Amino acid sequence: MKKMFLMAALLAGFLAGFPATPAGAQTKVGDWTVEKRAKDTHCNASRGYKDKEDDNRDYGIVLTYSTDKIVIVLIYDGWEWEKTGEVLKADFATDKDDIMKKSKWEVMDKISLRGVFEFDQRIIDRLSKAKRLHVDFEEDDDDNSIELETPRAGEMLAALKFCEENRK
Repeated sequence: MKKMFLMAALLAGFLAGFPATPAGAQTKVGDWTVEKRAKDTHCNASRGYKDKEDDNRDYGIVLTYSTDKIVIVLIYDGWEWEKTGEVLKADFATDKDDIMKKSKWEVMDKISLRGVFEFDQRIIDRLSKAKRLHVDFEEDDDDNSIELETPRAGEMLAALKFCEENRK
């Protein structure tokens, strides 16, 4: 599972335009890893876990942001996306608030999606209060909708903000 999330973090950085490099500064917030890799432009936060209620499947999330964009990569080993690069639309919400109707998510590979959003502090604020993240593909016949756990999201986002403000 660690390999999957290292790959996802590197993939998120690469695909968001940030070069992949070995780990540099790193902070743990619960089971989140907040880091600024040596040659990256921005910090990211990542979390992976197994869900016992879903046949012990692997779930993961990688989040990074700048003053321009918020990038979220979702990983779920139960997905079987067929078309890399395909853009899907889904309602994006937390357990407490709606974030965006018909948000766009790009298929990265068989088990991961990437959402790229214009920076909006309201999105960060909503994520900070969340215990769960929901992505609901309403027009999806295969019901690939997903809920991911985001414990300590507020603390993780505070650490990510601190990392961003002190990156050099």
